[in-house]
Amino acid sequence: MGLNVSLSIFLMFLALCSAIPNKRKQYTPCKHLVLYFHDIIYNGNNAANATSAIVAAPEGANLTKLTGQFHFGNIVVFDDPITLDNNLRSKPVGRAQGFYIYDTKNTFTSWLGFTFILNSIDHEGTITFAGADPTLQKSRDISIIGGTGDFFMHRGIVTIMTDAFEGEVYFRLRVDIKLHECW
Repeated sequence: MGLNVSLSIFLMFLALCSAIPNKRKQYTPCKHLVLYFHDIIYNGNNAANATSAIVAAPEGANLTKLTGQFHFGNIVVFDDPITLDNNLRSKPVGRAQGFYIYDTKNTFTSWLGFTFILNSIDHEGTITFAGADPTLQKSRDISIIGGTGDFFMHRGIVTIMTDAFEGEVYFRLRVDIKLHECW
């Protein structure tokens, strides 16, 4: 009888251990893309090639210059080209359209809401992203909350990395898209 009790306890232990989720488990994406988007903020002198503009700022702020204090309170809308490589002059495969809100007073961070509108030989449709962007971190994960066309109802994670920046006028993001729910 003692052996049966020990075996039962051991089997219950194994069942409990297998029920605990493995946080280190890696999921294989059903689709994977790496793209770049290029943001050129309007600064009062570059209207011809600007792809984004400050549309709201704290009281007394200038809409052609990001505010001090980590740009807190600035809201920027954008319509940026998306390329397959990190060259701004490469043929775009789509547009990144949306906004970012600088939302912290003591560090560079923003909240992003945007959509990739892809229209190329390889992909047609949209992918929608939303989430916090702690800009000073080397890489940041943002949720993919849906899509249309080739990305109908897809969800997943995008890892973004600042690939380049020039002052406060230009930055380029490397966007590593991993879709885990594909229909």
